[in-house]
Amino acid sequence: MGRIVSREELTALLGRAKRGSRRVVFTNGCFDLLHPGHIRILEEARSLGDVLVVGVNRDATVRKAKGDSRPVFPEDERTELLAALEAVDFVVLFSEPTPRELVAELLPDVLVKGADWGPTEIVGREEVEAVGGRVVSIPLELGYSTTNILEKICKLPQERPYPATR
Repeated sequence: MGRIVSREELTALLGRAKRGSRRVVFTNGCFDLLHPGHIRILEEARSLGDVLVVGVNRDATVRKAKGDSRPVFPEDERTELLAALEAVDFVVLFSEPTPRELVAELLPDVLVKGADWGPTEIVGREEVEAVGGRVVSIPLELGYSTTNILEKICKLPQERPYPATR
């Protein structure tokens, strides 16, 4: 099970001078509604190194990027879910629109994003490659998209064909 840490704690634990021979992998996202596509990318990312760090957008940046109805789950719940996953070692929140500053502080050995991001769109690429790290794009699982799942939920009938739970 992973740990939710502050940026300062993360840098103290896994900064270049502190990590030793451990290969640090970093990925990031909103992780607004955790689904199997997320799990598979995180597991694949974890297989690329010894430690997986997941950067999570704070609520305000999710709203700015996705609209006022998002996130569905607040940041403390999104980080809790991610930290509970076997593949995840550390979860850290960031407030900036992109994780560039966080990536520059951590300088992971491997930076991972889903293949929906083009090679020139991956934020932090320059910083990671400048210190000899690599950037990996992982193919997305077809059929999984938080936006599509939310749209599907919104189209469900409003009546409850089942009893409400407490």
